[in-house]
Amino acid sequence: MWAAVVLLLLAQALTAVGGGWTAARTAGLAAALVVAGTLTAASWFHRARGGALAPVIGEDNRLSTSRAVAAAWVLFVAYAVLVLAGQLALASGPDRRDDLVSGLGLARGAGAVTVLAVVCGIAVLVRRVVGLRVLGQRLQKVRADRPRAGDLLTDDAGRGTFADIQYVVISAVALVFAAVRLARRPDQLPDLPWGLAVVVLVSAATYVAGKYAEGGRPVILSVVRAREAGDLDAPIRTGDDIEIRGAGFVPPGAQRADRLSRMVVRIGAVNVHVPLVPVTGGFGNPTDDVLTVPVPADVEPGRVDVQVVTSAGVETNRYAIDVTD
Repeated sequence: MWAAVVLLLLAQALTAVGGGWTAARTAGLAAALVVAGTLTAASWFHRARGGALAPVIGEDNRLSTSRAVAAAWVLFVAYAVLVLAGQLALASGPDRRDDLVSGLGLARGAGAVTVLAVVCGIAVLVRRVVGLRVLGQRLQKVRADRPRAGDLLTDDAGRGTFADIQYVVISAVALVFAAVRLARRPDQLPDLPWGLAVVVLVSAATYVAGKYAEGGRPVILSVVRAREAGDLDAPIRTGDDIEIRGAGFVPPGAQRADRLSRMVVRIGAVNVHVPLVPVTGGFGNPTDDVLTVPVPADVEPGRVDVQVVTSAGVETNRYAIDVTD
């Protein structure tokens, strides 16, 4: 933020060579100092929780895309209002003060205010949606080690996500346009054109739809006796390996050994930890759709239920198998 203040000062000094220093430049620099000073104080008091980034860090210790976009618009609108307030404090004549007050009219800033309201509402809505889906075991969340800038554009596994990327890119473009409008007309709120505002709203709707569509509860589709080439056909017995086939066994962001070691397969009343089989670039067992575990001797012969508990603590459906002596 302080680097941005220095860049603003240099830009104002260079552009003031021909036109001279104005009250708007003074108000813009003062507003930047107020915003940067406020964020510096906030980062000091919240230094143990991420500093100035604390409000945009989600419960999973990742940077939240919806909160970051909303925070960017809040800071920009606050800066724009502070610029107008500074000019109003420096204005000498009543006509000039009336013009500055009319610059806050809703007719001029309706587009920017609408976008601000929508992105802030989406930040609250997405937090609610994700929380309810996690509690309902329809979404698996694994806590990250630390926040990263890439979290704004990727999913929990570090893969680029279209919904997040387009939301960040379009919001950034709209912010740049609004900043240019503010620089050209510092005596009023940036009049964001309705065409650009609608584009941001469509992008926000796409982002919310992506949040509703992501995830899903892990499911067991089948359980079979694991066999190698040449083995005879036989029923499942204690001591045999069983192959559990399904989907969603490895949550996004849980591909490391310390996370995979928390997976458990419940066979009847016995909890079996999934053995890790390392291969080049990761692990061959478990995978997202197949995992192999042995049937321990403590499992009583007969019909028992098999259930997988992922590293995120989400349980799959129960699948019945027959275990013989």
